[in-house]
Amino acid sequence: MGFGKYLREIWKVPKKNEVYKERLIEYRKENVVVKIDKPTRLDRAKALGYKAKQGFIVTRAKIKKGTRVRTRITKGRKPSNLGTRIPAKKSKQVIIEERVARKFPNLEVLNSYWVGEDGKSTWFEVILVDKNHPQIRNDKDVNWMLERQHKGRVFRGMTSAAKKSRGLSRKGVGAEKIRPSIRSNKTQGK
Repeated sequence: MGFGKYLREIWKVPKKNEVYKERLIEYRKENVVVKIDKPTRLDRAKALGYKAKQGFIVTRAKIKKGTRVRTRITKGRKPSNLGTRIPAKKSKQVIIEERVARKFPNLEVLNSYWVGEDGKSTWFEVILVDKNHPQIRNDKDVNWMLERQHKGRVFRGMTSAAKKSRGLSRKGVGAEKIRPSIRSNKTQGK
């Protein structure tokens, strides 16, 4: 087995690894978004397009577990839809990607992957690309991001995590009303 295959095997059951538990203790002490030198999961990062060259930046970000808690309505009545815990329409990973993109406005989000979770939080690492860097401009594998249609791709649901949460991993029979988006395929009332 090659090095990458060993890494994948380890990350299939990370909780058995002592290093994973030590990392989570360190992660808890850090800020919400942290810029890191190199990816924690090198195999996953490379599969998602990361290269160990200038112009690629990796950040680790955390998000709280659970649903969005809305304040309870206390205005002299009991609404029919009195719900305080509202599930998000986006996955936690997509929300993290958007937050990181807002923090680094000059960089473009390429992809992200899971690195850990405890009882309170979940951590993802987000791969960012500096579109203005000469190394990126000269790289044939990544310079597709320089094109105008890829600007702000994370906010339009163009990353792989966003496409998955939009249901675009399905094809063929049973997926007719998913493309181009679920909202654009709503049936009109009579």
